[in-house]
Amino acid sequence: MRESSIDRRFGREAFGADPAGYHAARPAYPDWVFDFLCERCCLAPNVVTFEVGPGTGTATRRLLELGASPLVAVEPDDRLAAFLRETLPHKALTVVISTFEEVALREANFDLGLSATAFHWLNEDLALKKVAKLLRPGGWWAMVWNTFGDQHRPDPFHEATKTLVDGPSSPSAGTADIPFALDATARLSALERTQAFDSIHHRTSAWSLTLDPDQTVALYATYSNVNIRPDREAVLTELGRLARDEFHGRVTRNMVTSLYVARRRP
Repeated sequence: MRESSIDRRFGREAFGADPAGYHAARPAYPDWVFDFLCERCCLAPNVVTFEVGPGTGTATRRLLELGASPLVAVEPDDRLAAFLRETLPHKALTVVISTFEEVALREANFDLGLSATAFHWLNEDLALKKVAKLLRPGGWWAMVWNTFGDQHRPDPFHEATKTLVDGPSSPSAGTADIPFALDATARLSALERTQAFDSIHHRTSAWSLTLDPDQTVALYATYSNVNIRPDREAVLTELGRLARDEFHGRVTRNMVTSLYVARRRP
């Protein structure tokens, strides 16, 4: 783990400066994630659902397409909340501007809860206790991440740029060189510590993301550890140059999607 890390509060305002750019740059979640939620976790029409940290709505859109209704999306950044309301005017969706810690939702009211690439910005133990209170007995909780990087596969662009983008790390970096989303031992232990969940399951898939120089810059412009830097624009310019000149206009980033689900004890 790096010596300094980004304060969790930064995550509430790190991504709202350019919501459209963020939405266009970030990859979607694989179809298998939502297939699994439908098959295992009761995602279906008229399932009462809440989402923690929807951002620009990458996962929100899929939830609505698959019938989640009503869907309460709790987003702390008013700019992201406005983008979500403007681009996804769905009658089943209610966007609440609040931190998850402070939001007041009806307890034991929800069949399903989800957080997509956001839960690392919260105090895990406290947040999971609140999740458990919001779910009905037998309701399901899911956490999913698209993680950039895979220690089991070579990643030449990461190796070529890790010094360039070095600095304070996001909580997503995790501990002991294991990304938060991929530290299954820690995440499963946290779920078990609540004593509120059973049927706990973890699943991952590895895939690749291929980018041209402009897409590379756009993606890195969404990273919190880049956005927090005073020399952000210079870093992005150099990333584009490396992608164009040294990687011949083609960058491949290794991706791992990591999904955790658990059922609220009956």
